[in-house]
Amino acid sequence: MDTSPSHGRARLIRQIIIDVAVLLAIGAVLGILAPLGTGYMSLPARMAYWMLLAVAGYLFYKPIGAIVLRAGPGLDLPTWFLWAGAVLIASLPMSILVWIVNAGRGPVPIPPLDVALTHYFAVTVVGAVVTIMFNLLPATRGAASDETRSTSGTAQPVDQTPPSPARETPPEPSGPRFINRLPPAIGTDLLALEMEDHYVRAHTALGNELVLMRMRDAVAELDGIAGEQVHRSWWVARGAVADVKRDGRNVRLVLDNGLEAPVSRANVSLLKERGWI
Repeated sequence: MDTSPSHGRARLIRQIIIDVAVLLAIGAVLGILAPLGTGYMSLPARMAYWMLLAVAGYLFYKPIGAIVLRAGPGLDLPTWFLWAGAVLIASLPMSILVWIVNAGRGPVPIPPLDVALTHYFAVTVVGAVVTIMFNLLPATRGAASDETRSTSGTAQPVDQTPPSPARETPPEPSGPRFINRLPPAIGTDLLALEMEDHYVRAHTALGNELVLMRMRDAVAELDGIAGEQVHRSWWVARGAVADVKRDGRNVRLVLDNGLEAPVSRANVSLLKERGWI
């Protein structure tokens, strides 16, 4: 697997291109549906209007959503709550942008409070719908390709030839199934799993790698490895804990590689009973 900086940049650029293409398609659909009183525009003007706002909204919702979700493990809040907060925050600058665009070339009037709240609510509804549609797509792609791709995202050929009675069935890989998903470069000494959006980041003694799957599915493939899901976003191997940090009621597990995994308050007593803390 190529882990060079140039490969990472190329993957990021490719993902941005895909994101923008999806948003342009969503904007085109909104242009056809003509929501929020845009039916007076011609079809080309409507499509241009919604496609422009869809791409512009990407600059607000994407980074704000990423910041809020990255803060999730420390806040110990449900994912849906974090997404809702991200949408509410991002809709503030988006509402201002939409108001300016709607004003056209004339002066931008300052709206009364009731008009501003109604406008903000409408933008928030559209932003929430687009956010839901946009963030369901990676999960859909992952579910569809989970059996035909490796952890590097490269599609693997599927043998559709009917099995022959004389053909020998290859032996099943030994060990936990999740370990077989990891590239050889980072080894098999698994320390922890960290949830990142629709991915799970596997931390080993030699490095880390993103795997496109849900946390609960990854944990289900760890048969034979002693460990606990200490937080909604973290699973930790029992033998990887080097120290425990306390800050008031907050508890963090320090791993052998220096990484710190938060422990949800609901799991503190459980880890005490099992001798982790």
